[in-house]
Amino acid sequence: MGYACPVCETPQADARHLANHLAFTALLGDDEHESWLDEHAPGWEQSGEDELAERVEEGAAEVEFPQVFEDTTGHDHHHGDEPRSGELFDDRPTRGPSKEGSLDAETAAAVEQARAMTEDTRDENETAGGNAAGDESDESNDGNADENE
Repeated sequence: MGYACPVCETPQADARHLANHLAFTALLGDDEHESWLDEHAPGWEQSGEDELAERVEEGAAEVEFPQVFEDTTGHDHHHGDEPRSGELFDDRPTRGPSKEGSLDAETAAAVEQARAMTEDTRDENETAGGNAAGDESDESNDGNADENE
């Protein structure tokens, strides 16, 4: 048993879920849900979850709908133990080039310029006989030589 949303008939497990559904949908800009709340639960924006649940329960039809819980499905294996491939996220954009590898001309030019600048910096550091951090640490150690003796 549960409640059907009085606006869109979406089934909700209980009055609290119904209250949350109505309020969130209204807050997300659905005028029909907001109008229903304004009419049946004036001041709903200021109500807490439990108070709103009591108020919306009065105007909602109690309905029976199928509910599936993990412990009633007959599965005796654990999905959480199986490794996940990450396929769910494969289509999401990430940093770096996309799977297709297509960059517009301006972006490709900027990336190439950055690569060239990085190579130049690396070459300069190798030619200078070490990295800049190593050179700085040698200078600071020279000034502290008396303290260690």
